[in-house]
Amino acid sequence: MKPITWIIVGVVVAVIGLMAYSTTSLGGFKVEVCKAYQGREACGTGVGSSEMEAMNTATSVACAKIASGMTESNQCQMGNPTRVNWLKGR
Repeated sequence: MKPITWIIVGVVVAVIGLMAYSTTSLGGFKVEVCKAYQGREACGTGVGSSEMEAMNTATSVACAKIASGMTESNQCQMGNPTRVNWLKGR
Protein backbone atom coordinates (compact mmCIF):
# COMPACT_ATOMS: atom_id res chain seq x y z
CA MET A 1 0.00 0.00 0.00
CA LYS A 2 1.03 3.58 -0.55
CA PRO A 3 2.16 5.67 2.45
CA ILE A 4 -0.83 8.00 2.06
CA THR A 5 -3.15 5.02 2.54
CA TRP A 6 -1.44 4.16 5.83
CA ILE A 7 -1.73 7.76 6.98
CA ILE A 8 -5.46 7.85 6.19
CA VAL A 9 -6.02 4.53 7.96
CA GLY A 10 -4.07 5.81 10.97
CA VAL A 11 -6.09 9.01 11.16
CA VAL A 12 -9.40 7.12 10.90
CA VAL A 13 -8.35 4.70 13.66
CA ALA A 14 -7.22 7.60 15.86
CA VAL A 15 -10.53 9.44 15.40
CA ILE A 16 -12.55 6.32 16.21
CA GLY A 17 -10.40 5.69 19.27
CA LEU A 18 -10.82 9.27 20.46
CA MET A 19 -14.60 9.04 20.04
CA ALA A 20 -14.75 5.78 21.97
CA TYR A 21 -12.58 7.18 24.76
CA SER A 22 -14.56 10.40 25.12
CA THR A 23 -17.86 8.50 25.15
CA THR A 24 -16.80 6.07 27.86
CA SER A 25 -15.02 8.67 30.00
CA LEU A 26 -18.19 10.76 30.28
CA GLY A 27 -20.81 9.95 32.80
CA GLY A 28 -19.14 9.45 36.13
CA PHE A 29 -22.41 10.53 37.74
CA LYS A 30 -25.97 9.40 37.00
CA VAL A 31 -29.07 10.87 38.58
CA GLU A 32 -32.84 10.82 38.26
CA VAL A 33 -34.56 14.14 38.94
CA CYS A 34 -38.31 14.64 39.27
CA LYS A 35 -39.84 18.09 38.79
CA ALA A 36 -43.32 19.49 39.27
CA TYR A 37 -44.58 22.39 37.17
CA GLN A 38 -48.13 23.77 36.83
CA GLY A 39 -49.75 20.67 38.27
CA ARG A 40 -47.73 18.24 36.14
CA GLU A 41 -44.84 16.07 37.26
CA ALA A 42 -42.15 14.25 35.30
CA CYS A 43 -38.82 12.59 35.93
CA GLY A 44 -35.69 12.60 33.82
CA THR A 45 -32.34 10.85 33.98
CA GLY A 46 -29.05 12.57 33.37
CA VAL A 47 -25.44 11.48 33.10
CA GLY A 48 -22.44 13.77 33.40
CA SER A 49 -18.79 14.04 34.28
CA SER A 50 -19.76 16.11 37.36
CA GLU A 51 -22.71 16.05 39.74
CA MET A 52 -23.86 19.47 38.52
CA GLU A 53 -23.73 18.41 34.86
CA ALA A 54 -25.76 15.28 35.59
CA MET A 55 -28.32 17.30 37.61
CA ASN A 56 -28.67 19.92 34.86
CA THR A 57 -29.18 17.27 32.19
CA ALA A 58 -31.76 15.36 34.23
CA THR A 59 -33.60 18.59 35.06
CA SER A 60 -33.72 19.59 31.41
CA VAL A 61 -35.09 16.19 30.42
CA ALA A 62 -37.79 16.29 33.11
CA CYS A 63 -38.84 19.85 32.27
CA ALA A 64 -38.96 19.10 28.55
CA LYS A 65 -41.71 16.59 29.29
CA ILE A 66 -43.98 18.99 31.21
CA ALA A 67 -43.21 22.50 29.94
CA SER A 68 -43.72 23.94 26.49
CA GLY A 69 -41.67 26.79 25.13
CA MET A 70 -38.53 28.45 26.35
CA THR A 71 -40.16 30.58 29.05
CA GLU A 72 -41.96 27.64 30.68
CA SER A 73 -38.86 25.45 30.43
CA ASN A 74 -36.77 28.10 32.18
CA GLN A 75 -39.39 28.54 34.91
CA CYS A 76 -39.59 24.78 35.41
CA GLN A 77 -35.83 24.42 35.68
CA MET A 78 -35.60 27.23 38.25
CA GLY A 79 -37.83 25.43 40.77
CA ASN A 80 -36.64 22.87 43.26
CA PRO A 81 -36.90 19.20 42.30
CA THR A 82 -39.53 17.09 44.02
CA ARG A 83 -37.17 14.11 44.12
CA VAL A 84 -33.49 13.42 43.43
CA ASN A 85 -32.25 9.84 43.18
CA TRP A 86 -28.54 9.21 42.57
CA LEU A 87 -28.06 6.07 40.52
CA LYS A 88 -25.10 3.73 40.41
CA GLY A 89 -23.30 2.93 37.20
CA ARG A 90 -23.73 4.61 33.87
